[in-house]
Amino acid sequence: MIASSWLLVAFPAVGALILLVGGKRTNSWGHLLGCATVILSFVYGLVLFLGSNGSSSDTSFFSWIPVDTLGVDFGFRIDALSLVFVLLITGVGSLIHIYSIGYMAEDADRRRFFGYLNLFVASMLVLVLGDNFVTLYLGWEGVGLASYLLIGWYQDRPSAATAAKKAFLMNRVGDVGLAIAIFLMFKYLGTVSYAGVFANIGHAPPGVITAIALLLLLGACGKSGQFPLQAWLPDAMEGPTPVSALIHAATMVTAGVYLVARANPIFNETATGRLLVTLVGAVTLLIGCIIGCAYDDIKKVLAYSTVSQIGYMMLAVGLGPFGYALGIMHLLTHGFFKAGLFLGAGSVMHGMHDEVDMRKFGGLYKRMPITFATFGLGYLALIGFPFLSGYYSKDAIIEAAFGQPGWQGWVFGLSAMLGAALTAFYMTRLMLMTFFGKERWKDLRTSDGKEFHPHESPRVMTVPMIILAVGSVGAGAFFSLGDRLINWLAPSLGEVAESEHSVLPPSLIPWLTVALAALGVLIAWLVVGRRETPVERPARVSAVVRAARKDLYGNALNETLVARPGLWLTRFSVYLDSRGVDGAVNGLAAALGGGSGRLRRLQTGFVRSYALSMLAGSFVLVAALLMVRFS
Repeated sequence: MIASSWLLVAFPAVGALILLVGGKRTNSWGHLLGCATVILSFVYGLVLFLGSNGSSSDTSFFSWIPVDTLGVDFGFRIDALSLVFVLLITGVGSLIHIYSIGYMAEDADRRRFFGYLNLFVASMLVLVLGDNFVTLYLGWEGVGLASYLLIGWYQDRPSAATAAKKAFLMNRVGDVGLAIAIFLMFKYLGTVSYAGVFANIGHAPPGVITAIALLLLLGACGKSGQFPLQAWLPDAMEGPTPVSALIHAATMVTAGVYLVARANPIFNETATGRLLVTLVGAVTLLIGCIIGCAYDDIKKVLAYSTVSQIGYMMLAVGLGPFGYALGIMHLLTHGFFKAGLFLGAGSVMHGMHDEVDMRKFGGLYKRMPITFATFGLGYLALIGFPFLSGYYSKDAIIEAAFGQPGWQGWVFGLSAMLGAALTAFYMTRLMLMTFFGKERWKDLRTSDGKEFHPHESPRVMTVPMIILAVGSVGAGAFFSLGDRLINWLAPSLGEVAESEHSVLPPSLIPWLTVALAALGVLIAWLVVGRRETPVERPARVSAVVRAARKDLYGNALNETLVARPGLWLTRFSVYLDSRGVDGAVNGLAAALGGGSGRLRRLQTGFVRSYALSMLAGSFVLVAALLMVRFS
């Protein structure tokens, strides 16, 4: 079975090829083919999972890059970590594909949309299945291309085109880091395969190990939308809602977490690398929470929620042996409830003429009961309501953070706990503005002057939401029972280390976390639930709210530190090339041309001119000889 693991990628890849090359002839059944290919991959992945014991098995399919001493085979690694990601990508991806049948029903290019979705899934599978860093990089770039096509789906919208370009360019910054890390591996270790790199990494100079770890972190920050490269992720909401669910829940943004977890033997060798991963995660989770409190766009709030939750995962994997498996567990539970939340947001938009402003919602629980119920369960899981999925995975990360020694335990633990309180606040605010309170949409009109008529979505959309809601409720308990997931991942990530010196009593941490989350819910109810939500934003707001609505000046920071210096460097290079390099070449040519033109004037063709020149030359020669004679 493992020898045929290439079928996992082949199914969606062939589907993408047929849908993108077949043209309009596939319009009537293209969406069905797109769903079938991903479902087949999920079924085959499930068969591999059930027949595996979690041990690692590398399979090479063909020689890909045989260049001198660099020999890279195209092959897959089937182990506990890759199989978990295969099931997540294809399982949640299948539900999103099915949901898209209803959501994109009115789109004339639906067949092409499913082709892009298939390409996305195929690329992500290559990323997580590759048995070397070059194959991972192939999938890494494929995901970047597919996300560019999907985010910019609405090509007639300048905002969508800008968001797609922004995502593509910001991801390239991280991709450069990953590429240089691969170069260093080959330079110092002579190989780029997982087996070779992980076995020999301890023999590399300590500075090189740290450099490789930091460059891998840069790649992870770009793909997973972590500080300081998080600005592209919320803008990716310009794509259709199924794209948002696919990117933010189960696939693209988890690639960075996967990269750090997969490269755990490298990070185990450098405490500096692990510390920076943890710092990036802690900063990012707080940034996402703070900004999420200020937006009124339902998809933007969920987008910054994703930024925050990926921050939790990065914090966890940065803890090394204390948190690799915990980060993956939160990644899996997050895949359920965040995909459900995004599909729920899409259902709300479907019933509200694509409106995303929560100030225009209200009272929708009466009109959309299934959406309300499934969305509500995802909300409870996200805020860490006891015994739902997020409670088990997020609380485990907070406890591991407090288990670090000295200042690290206090800084990372309190950051994670504060993030839990802020998450409860902004998600409760979202729930109250969307599903409760006055039905504000009754007094409003759509952009084209029509009345709002909110209604429940069709079954092809609600059934995937129900399945994801079930996962939001029970996945965390299933993974935690008897440390089922941790034990399964042990062959790939190692055993989870137990902290011996927690700065807070471990038994107290869950109670404090739940209490802070309850406080966040209470404050949201006092601020939003007891007051009528204004349809227009107030003219005067606090400096913190203004900063949050400007993404804490993340775009300005990137503009100042990266974009403008890059633009100035480009302009200087163009000036140097045109006035320096080209100027020197053109100046030399002009000097030779001018000099030859002046010398040519001496050749008049008159004998008297040549005789006079000879006479003058003779006088000069005689004068020189006399000077030598009498000196």
